[in-house]
Formats: sequence, structure tokens, C-alpha cells
Amino acid sequence: MAADRAKMVDGLVDMLASEIAPLQHDDHLLGMLAASVHESVAGGLHVLQNDLDPRGMDAPEAAVQYTRRLAQRAIPLSALLRAYRLGHAVFVELLLAEIAADPQVHTAEAAAAGMVAMRMSAAYVDTVSEQLVIAYETEREAWTQHHSMLRAGMIKSLLDGDEVDAAATEVSLGYRLNQQHQSLLLWFDRALNSPGEGLLTLERLAARIAAALNGPHLSVPADADSVQVWVGLAEDTAEGAARWAVSAVLEAVPEPKPRAALGRPATGLAGFRASHRQARAARLVAVAAGRRCGPVTDYTEVGAIALLCTDVGATRIWVQDTLGGLAADDDATERLRETVRVFLHLGSSHTAAAEKLNLHKNSVVYRISRAEALRGRPLRSDRADVELALRAAHLLGPLVLDQQN
Repeated sequence: MAADRAKMVDGLVDMLASEIAPLQHDDHLLGMLAASVHESVAGGLHVLQNDLDPRGMDAPEAAVQYTRRLAQRAIPLSALLRAYRLGHAVFVELLLAEIAADPQVHTAEAAAAGMVAMRMSAAYVDTVSEQLVIAYETEREAWTQHHSMLRAGMIKSLLDGDEVDAAATEVSLGYRLNQQHQSLLLWFDRALNSPGEGLLTLERLAARIAAALNGPHLSVPADADSVQVWVGLAEDTAEGAARWAVSAVLEAVPEPKPRAALGRPATGLAGFRASHRQARAARLVAVAAGRRCGPVTDYTEVGAIALLCTDVGATRIWVQDTLGGLAADDDATERLRETVRVFLHLGSSHTAAAEKLNLHKNSVVYRISRAEALRGRPLRSDRADVELALRAAHLLGPLVLDQQN
């Protein structure tokens, strides 16, 4: 068998490449496969020829290098392990055929020799496979971390407005920049028990959201418990589709549920940046408001409040100055604020507000009158400021309300 090793290796390589689709490589990687098979066969023969303990053998260097390259290309480990199973079967079949072809060997001797060959070659393959599994997993983790750092660096350059080669960046990221983008941030309010569990969960959710929107996606960790995501949207994607998709995906997640902040859909490299900037602003509101915002915060609804969140102290003073006594942090005043907020939003219609709030029209009239009395001046005097202050109070609650009354 040693004399015919080259022919055996060629046959094994052809068989493995035809039987296992992931191993149908380019010429360079096929050469690495051949070197791996060559050294593995040589190692197996060496064990048998010298009656060595297979458990003390090291995996051939060519096999280790080939395994690392598979890990870098994300070729499944299962393909490599299957190659060793199939290769071992062929090796044993050829070995038993050699034994059977010798007329000097009696049947009992052939059976005994076959058992020894099976046991020792199987132990050798098992020992080598275990070492290659470790090599694969170690390389895959290191490569993934390295690749993630490269991706993070590229994305940071894009967001910072650096001069970039758009075509090369698209190839490296596997994501087109010249399309409509929906940016979102996913995060957990508190770290999960297992390190890395949160990021893994968020990455999977990003993929589900992209699938729901029928578009490609790009994601990269922002920190230990949050992920930045971009989803490519078709031009005819319905308005609000992203919020619906995100809400549906998050609703299906068991507690603790993650949260999401969305920017507006926007096109091209400028849109890639703008939508992300808006998602970050929406998250600022979500974090400040806590659970008052719900699981999904859309910049379209909270853009103005995001500006106010950059200086909460100044916003608190402005809200209380604008609303006067209507800024008191108690249940009764909150009901008045909500009535006024709905009333102004519906064009100052007592009838429409009554229908929306399920109240009698006279109750709305009374509440509006009471609110103006608490405020100390009519609502129409600076209506735009009042509406914004009411929205801030609605979302931010105690952060901007008067705790003294």
C-alpha cells in the first residue's frame, strides 16, 4: 500500500471532491486537500507499519492547515468529518483487499489482521479528527472576530464620512450601498446571563427582520448588548413595513425582550448614514423614556423629542415653563394632559377628541377649561410649543415633569 500511496491519494481526492459538494474547491484548495490526504494516509500507514499507539499521534500539519482554511471560508466542519469517514472506509477496504490477495495468509490470520487494521486505523482517524475539530473551532472563532473587527472598521469609516472605495467596501461587507436602507438598533436593557448570548440572539433577530422585509442585511455589534443593523429595502416597500416587521419579530421573543430603535428609510451612502443617525436618536429617546416607549421606537414619531433629550435638564425647565401647572406629576393632571394632547392633535375639535377618548363632549370641554386654568394662559397662545411639551411629557414622564406638586 505504501508503494501505491500516490495512486491511492489521487483516487481519494477525486472521490472526496465528487462525493462532498463543499469540498469542490478551486485548484489551490484542491492542492491543500491533496496534501492533507497524502499526509493523513502516510500517518495511518506509519501507525500500522510500526505498531504505534494511534492516540499519541499528532494531526498532520497539512491537515491542520487545510482545516484552518476551511474554517476561514466557513465551509462546514461536517464536510471535513465526512471526508475522514469516507476516506477511512476506502483505506480499510484497500487494506483488506491486500490481505485477501496474499495466498500465503490463512483465513484466520486474515481475519485477525483485518481486526487489528480496523481497530488501529479507526483509533488514528478518531484521534486526528478530534484535533482537527479543535483547530477548526479555534480558527473559526479567531477568524470571525477578525472579520467582525474589519467590518466594524469599514462601517465606522462609512458613518464617519471618510473617503472610501464604495465598490470595494460593498464586496467586503457583502452589502450594497446604492439602495434604500432601513437602519435599526437592537439591544437588551440588561445583560443576559451568558456572555455573548445577547449578541447572538440579536444577530439572529436581525436576520429574521431582514427575512420579513425580504431584503439583504448588514449587522455589526455596537457593544456587548446591542447590534447595529441595516436592511436593504425594495423601492416599493410600503411605508411603516419596517416597524411592523420589527414589532412582529420582537413580539415572538420570550422575556427578557429586546428593544429596537428605527431611523427613516433612505437611499444611497448618504441614506445609509442618515437612517443610522436617526436610529441612534430614536434610541436616545427610548432609553430616556424607558418602557413608556414600548419595544419599538420610530424616529418618525420621536424626532423632535430626540433633540430635547440631548439636554434633559434644560428640557425639564422648558416643559414646566411651557405647561405651568399642567406639568404636575400626578394621575389627575396626566389625564388632563392626555386630553389636551389628543384635542390639539385632532385640530382642537371637542367632538373628535371625545370620540377618540371615549368621553362625553362636555367632559372634554371641562377638561380643556381645567387644563387652561392650571396652565395659567390659553392653549392657543403658543400652541406649537404646548404640543411639543405635551409630547415630551407623554414620552419622558417623570424626567421632565414637576415632582414637587
